[in-house]
Amino acid sequence: MSRNRPNRRRRSRRAALAQKLPRVPRFRMPLRAVLWPAMLGAAAAAAFPVLEEVVDRPVGRLVIESTFQRVTPIQVEAALAPELENGFWSLDLESLRERLRALAWVDSVSLRRRWPDVLVVRISEHRAAARWGDKGLLNTRGELFAERPPHGFPELPLLDGPPGSEREVAKVYLAMRDRLLESGLAIERLQLDERGSWRLLLATGQEVRFGRNDVHERIDRFFSVAAPALARELHRVSYVDLRYTNGFAVGWRDETQSEETEVAARTELAVQGETGKREERESRG
Repeated sequence: MSRNRPNRRRRSRRAALAQKLPRVPRFRMPLRAVLWPAMLGAAAAAAFPVLEEVVDRPVGRLVIESTFQRVTPIQVEAALAPELENGFWSLDLESLRERLRALAWVDSVSLRRRWPDVLVVRISEHRAAARWGDKGLLNTRGELFAERPPHGFPELPLLDGPPGSEREVAKVYLAMRDRLLESGLAIERLQLDERGSWRLLLATGQEVRFGRNDVHERIDRFFSVAAPALARELHRVSYVDLRYTNGFAVGWRDETQSEETEVAARTELAVQGETGKREERESRG
């Protein structure tokens, strides 16, 4: 009897302790819940090569949505051909753009995929604004492209300047282009020399000297004062020199002599004698 009492006390203590401790729920996961994800993963891994072959097929058709004047569709196809076998979704579009930009006359490129196997290409060509020396052509942004083209483009004006001055010279030319047309004049050549002096040669043979300083003001003076004043006698003019404070000088074509006359901008556009004071010529510092 005395031996059972310690056992009863132990059982009662265990029961009291069990009542105080929280019950931990038992979690049972069905076997199929464990197997299904594994089975789906295996099925996806097995099906991936098949899906890849179906979806990432080679490009079946190349659509070129552009109207060309210089670039040909054959050039576009030849540039893209080496990479078109890589697959529709595997195409490296940036690499393809670089291939097309490397073609002469290509300015900008747009590429997009069209399901299921079509690659759409859109190309914009450079717009040639002028020739740059004997090196190539300048576009309307003053960027050099199409270096040493096979066709000389003699109908375009010739711009020239030190290396790296392409944008600057093109900017000055584009700024005066409309004013030349309004004045009935055509440009043959615009030159910036190594000393920074500007010179314009008209298609009719007259040379216009702007010098190094206040070039834009002198260009404006030429179109607003000198060109209107000399319009009727332009065929007799050899050169117009605008390297003056507020006037210009004219060199005349004459069978017997070379006559130079200064015209003050403050007058009524009448030709004056050589009474105005010429500012020091840039050519002499």
